[in-house]
Amino acid sequence: MTDNSKSAIVLLSGGLDSMVVAGLAREAGYALVALTIDYNQRHRVELESATRIAAHLGAIEHIILPLDLTRFGGSALTADIDVPKDGVEDDAIPVTYVPARNTIFLSLCLGLAEARGARDLWIGVNALDYSGYPDCRPEFIRSFEAMANLATKAGVEGDAFTVHTPLLHMSKAQIATEAARLGLDAGMSWSCYDPTPDHKACGKCDSCRLRAKGFADAGLVDPTVYA
Repeated sequence: MTDNSKSAIVLLSGGLDSMVVAGLAREAGYALVALTIDYNQRHRVELESATRIAAHLGAIEHIILPLDLTRFGGSALTADIDVPKDGVEDDAIPVTYVPARNTIFLSLCLGLAEARGARDLWIGVNALDYSGYPDCRPEFIRSFEAMANLATKAGVEGDAFTVHTPLLHMSKAQIATEAARLGLDAGMSWSCYDPTPDHKACGKCDSCRLRAKGFADAGLVDPTVYA
C-alpha cells in the first residue's frame, strides 16, 4: 500500500498497548508508519520490542527518534529516582509520570504525519487500567486533536487530523484479549519500568502489576519472564 491518505502514524513504544493499537490500525487497512521515541528511558529494552513489532506488522517505515529526556529529569523513568514497587496511591500521579510525555510524543507524531501526508495518528492511551497519568485522559486527546488542527498548515486548510485511541475505554484484560484476537504474540511486547540487568521484568512495578492482572483476568497466559 503506497497511498499516503491511508497511512497511519502509530506511536509505538514497544508496550502491549502500542502493539495492539498498531495491530488495529493495520486491521483497519492503514499502512503503518511507526514512530518510537528513544528518550533514554530506564526501560530502553522496550525499543527492541518496538523494532520486533514494527517488523512483524510490516510497517512501511519505522523511525526510532532520539530525544534525551534525562536532560529534563523529573520522573523515575528519566532520573535517578526509585521506581515504586508497592503500588501507587489512590488519586495521586505517580513518580513514573514523565512530564508532558504524551504531549511531546504526539506533537512529534503530528509533525511526522504532516510531513508524510498522513492524517491519522494512533496512540495506545488508556483511561481505565492506567496509572493516573493526566495525559491518558479523553479530554487531553480531544484537546490535542483540536490543537493539531489549529497548529498545522494541513489543519487550517481543512485537511483535518484525527487522533485514534481505540484502547481508551478498554480494561487491560480486554487489551490482552484483543492482542490474542489479532494473532499477536504478547511476548513481543515489553511493559516493565524497571528491568533487571539480565532483561527480566521486575514483576513489582505498577506496569508489571497491571499487565499480569490483565492477563490473569482475561484467562490468558502472560508470556513475560518475571524476575
